[in-house]
Amino acid sequence: MQAREGSLEAPERHPIPWQDAQWYDEAALDDELRRVFDICHGCRRCFNLCDSFPRLFDLIDESESGELDTVASPDFGGVVEACTMCDMCFMTKCPYVPPHEFDLDFPHLMLRYRAAHPPKAKGLARQLTKTDRNGKLGVMFSGITNWGMRSPKARKLLSVVADVDPAAALPPYAKRKLTAQAETLTQLPSPNDKVVIYATCFGEHNNPEIGKALEHVLKLANVEFETIYPECCGMPQWEGAEVATVADKAIRVAAAFAPHIAAGKKVIALVPSCALMLKTEWPGLHPNDPAVRALADNTFDLAEYVVHAAGWLSPAAELDYTVGLHIPCHARAQNIGAKAVTMLKLIPDIDIEMIERCSGHGGSWGVMNDNFQVAMKYAKPVVRKLQRASLIVSECPLGGLHLAQALHAALEAGAPVPQLATHPVLVLAKAYGFPVEFPSIDSVA
Repeated sequence: MQAREGSLEAPERHPIPWQDAQWYDEAALDDELRRVFDICHGCRRCFNLCDSFPRLFDLIDESESGELDTVASPDFGGVVEACTMCDMCFMTKCPYVPPHEFDLDFPHLMLRYRAAHPPKAKGLARQLTKTDRNGKLGVMFSGITNWGMRSPKARKLLSVVADVDPAAALPPYAKRKLTAQAETLTQLPSPNDKVVIYATCFGEHNNPEIGKALEHVLKLANVEFETIYPECCGMPQWEGAEVATVADKAIRVAAAFAPHIAAGKKVIALVPSCALMLKTEWPGLHPNDPAVRALADNTFDLAEYVVHAAGWLSPAAELDYTVGLHIPCHARAQNIGAKAVTMLKLIPDIDIEMIERCSGHGGSWGVMNDNFQVAMKYAKPVVRKLQRASLIVSECPLGGLHLAQALHAALEAGAPVPQLATHPVLVLAKAYGFPVEFPSIDSVA
């Protein structure tokens, strides 16, 4: 087939051959890195997405020949380190993704490199990805842990032992897990639909309010629901290329959801990163597993499902906010459209400024000592568009917290201080009478 520009077809993801020794072979990996990097060098469309591409192009431009042939392979590590696995190059920019014969998948190549060269975390940084263990302890001792996140002395210690920047805002832990306070609404006479809510580690341990707000909306839509939390989806381990760990999680979580799917229920993931893992990444690890495939086919992002159920809702009340709505990378990478905008437009006459740019946070990547200032730099284009908002909100709760911090630092003296909603479903639920108050960004940044 003759190569052609444009990536006119929908992107296709190949299964990840993580159980094949060739995937980890040093020489084969270096050949693929050089093949892909040379194509990227000739294109450069992704120069403004993340720090990986500027680092790559600087390496080439500053080399002896000005081409890739005089760049040393060990220098590729800096390019890989800067990748946040956001998927935006693959999904939105690259004209050479499959089915194009150049067959580029930059994020999965970064994953392959990390799997072959496991990142050496500083101190206890790798322990930050143990979200279930940390979440259980964080909830159990929420008073102490939340105090520690705000204590300068404790944060200095955390910086030394776990490589977390002392200035980076961290999400607090809840006093009670979501599954401990979630409602179950079943056995309705004539339900419009039946769903099971995947709490996600963030909803379970950090912000149960997101799940409670969704329950409020589902009740009004006459949808049966229950909430379960088998375990974390593995996105934190995915970023560190702990591929076998994530693959094991996929099997266990898919098995937990299998009876619900067999009973005709849809699955709603509270956080876009988790929805993306269930829909896209897990089938790439287990392309022939029927439970993983069924879970992928029946998973909805939260906003995606509420839009699906919108016809079952009565009109919402008006809210007096100018909303700065950030659509995060992992929501965009699902290729479902800006469903959070459609969802919030259920509120009459609501004023929405939609921003489709990376927040810069990148999961645990953005709170590390070496990365926090880079993450703040990449937040600046979003912050400029948030300046007129009275309420800022992101579908990614961590990205929203990061943007609140960046916006707070950019506000001029005397400027109005906006509020922060940790997910757009809280805004919609408030319009339907859900009792929620949004904090000023002063209190969270």
